[in-house]
Amino acid sequence: MARAVQFDQYGDVNVLKVVEVPMPRPGPDGVLVEVRAAGINPLDSMIRSGVLEQMYPTRFPSGQGADFAGVVTAVGDQVKDFKPGDEVLGWCTDRSSLATHVAAPSSQVVRKPPQLPWDVAGALYTAGMAAWASVAAIEPRSGDVVVVSGATGGVGSIAVQLLRLRGATVIALASPGKHDWLTKRGAIPVEYGDGTKQRIRDSAPSGRLDAWVDAFGNGYVDMAIELGIPPERINTIIDFAAAQKYRTKALGTQAAASAENLGKLAALVAEGKVEIPIAARYPLDDVREAFRELDKRRTHGKIVLVPLALTPSARR
Repeated sequence: MARAVQFDQYGDVNVLKVVEVPMPRPGPDGVLVEVRAAGINPLDSMIRSGVLEQMYPTRFPSGQGADFAGVVTAVGDQVKDFKPGDEVLGWCTDRSSLATHVAAPSSQVVRKPPQLPWDVAGALYTAGMAAWASVAAIEPRSGDVVVVSGATGGVGSIAVQLLRLRGATVIALASPGKHDWLTKRGAIPVEYGDGTKQRIRDSAPSGRLDAWVDAFGNGYVDMAIELGIPPERINTIIDFAAAQKYRTKALGTQAAASAENLGKLAALVAEGKVEIPIAARYPLDDVREAFRELDKRRTHGKIVLVPLALTPSARR
């Protein structure tokens, strides 16, 4: 038997429970992974609450989560590239990663670089691919001035660093306590709240603003338009109504979802070129507390569930 997070109806964190389920079985081209770490994301909360029912219809009981990292324990008959014992990271599409074991197609896993910690590897897919897609969507050029809203959240913190690697100047919206982290990564931190628009103008070199990556919503697409940024150079991962209104881009995780892109991002992290901040780690049984913390939308980086107790030798 395995253990997994499930819910039987739409609702808040209190509908979540950890239950025993039959051990998943890999398909002919699939792998079974013993999960060492699984990231949670705002999308998980939105699906569970039912606000995205039209986009993500749910059959109950439903699991939660897409991101995972762990050790392969079994493979399907057609799998040639992986074997039991391989350390991997990847994603599933059936909302089942918040569990002790997960089955996924072999095309949705990549090898974990040895120097990549489990918690980072397990939190990489959803936020990492959303950041990857957001950066690609605005087509940054060296010297461009790009604003990032939600700059120290799971997606924003990665987008800031990817933009800097592209040679962009980044104006990063965040609370004052997180400005030092942004400054050390070459961004120009700006406090959000009253007066944000003017502070952005004042921070822009030579008054230029070329593009915007919105990882937070809450009116930032409107602000980008008001600041004169062309709609085609604005990408939001959350404010779909504003994207439709202004005809901006709204590309997220699915737009970049591929083993190739995930492998490239994992390599950048392993090489120390991109940092994935880990805000908190929770045991699987504390899934409700983990989502309560996530839903505050104040964390710096990723929140990770650790389904199995790790021995010291298994922490990396």
